[in-house]
Amino acid sequence: MRRILIIGATSAIAQAAARLWAARREALYLVGRDPARLESIAADLRIRGAARVDHAVMDATDIAAHAAVIERAASFLGGLDTVLIAHGTLSDQTACQESVARTLAEINLNGLSVVALLTLLGNRFEQQRSGTIAVICSVAGDRGRSSNYVYGSAKALVSAFLSGLRQRLHRTGVAVVTLKPGFVDTPMTAAFAKGVLWVAPARVAKGLVAAIDRGRPVAYLPGFWRPIMFLVRAIPERWFRTLKL
Repeated sequence: MRRILIIGATSAIAQAAARLWAARREALYLVGRDPARLESIAADLRIRGAARVDHAVMDATDIAAHAAVIERAASFLGGLDTVLIAHGTLSDQTACQESVARTLAEINLNGLSVVALLTLLGNRFEQQRSGTIAVICSVAGDRGRSSNYVYGSAKALVSAFLSGLRQRLHRTGVAVVTLKPGFVDTPMTAAFAKGVLWVAPARVAKGLVAAIDRGRPVAYLPGFWRPIMFLVRAIPERWFRTLKL
């Protein structure tokens, strides 16, 4: 039985992953900002077969609250085998570029709050010398684009931090997994026009769970995003800056 802490458990991808884990009778601890939604999700997971489920309310930007919530999760689960960090927002690029405060708030939520959690979790998992730390990042962090560079910058920060943490913890037996979804049809992206590259949260969750099971360093979800982003990164800057992306 895997003991799993999910931070940002009310997100569509996290919920879909939790359902897969519940069907495998894993033990789950859910963290999010909305107590009513957390209770509803927890009840559903119990019905689906989860061995144990509990939840806690936390605003991820409240850095001072992180340590206590991690301890509560570990106490309830009897330890931690896996942590999935899935919280965040899809930044309004136009609003951000008109406001320093808005830009910094988005980077704080999508980037710095994750770094704070990873610092605590990295130390804990290093001491226990086992387990998996996984974070939902984004293909947007692979290269800055004019349409979402505030969001992409935060995700790039997290991806670089995870790369260093992975190297640091490699000898301890701890897996650090960077998860990079592309376009996912969730409530957060409801206003976007959908095309052939868009997928449902359940498809991303299936790949996410498989990547965590295998301890893969970096997983593009779905996998077709890996060659797409290879090509995007390969475009010379003098051409890339002229594209409307």
